[in-house]
Amino acid sequence: MAKEVKTNAMRILDKNKVAYEMILYECDEFIDGLHTLEKTGAPAAQSFKTLVAQGKSGEYYVFVIPVAQEVQLKLAARAVGEKSVEMIHVKDINKITGYVRGGCSPLGMKKQYKTVIQKNALDFDEIYVSGGRLGATIKLSPKDLARVTGAVFEDLTGQNG
Repeated sequence: MAKEVKTNAMRILDKNKVAYEMILYECDEFIDGLHTLEKTGAPAAQSFKTLVAQGKSGEYYVFVIPVAQEVQLKLAARAVGEKSVEMIHVKDINKITGYVRGGCSPLGMKKQYKTVIQKNALDFDEIYVSGGRLGATIKLSPKDLARVTGAVFEDLTGQNG
């Protein structure tokens, strides 16, 4: 029997006594969120990706949005009180977050950055986010995710409220 995989994201949820379900799937290299859906069977509307951006101030921010949508940088900047924000370069993901591309979770980054979750996540009892490594997805309550990360809910995509 394989040893149970625990990521920083899962350790944080355990420490905070948050109920979650871990979903493991075969994955050796980066696949985008839409392909992850095919492997996990997670509903697209409830599946969220984690994006990291840097504000004009130099601060980093985490944005959690539906996998099939794009972040609107003006909305994201407004949500965090910045003049503007830019997505970080793929090559910098590990250095800034401690995670690899495709395994970046809003939970358990090297530092706790200000986090904003697309507000339509509140339409669901549970959402799916990266589990903190390739091949791991976590299903949990969006309110629990916000509580543990200190996140707020704002419109980041301009698409659904």
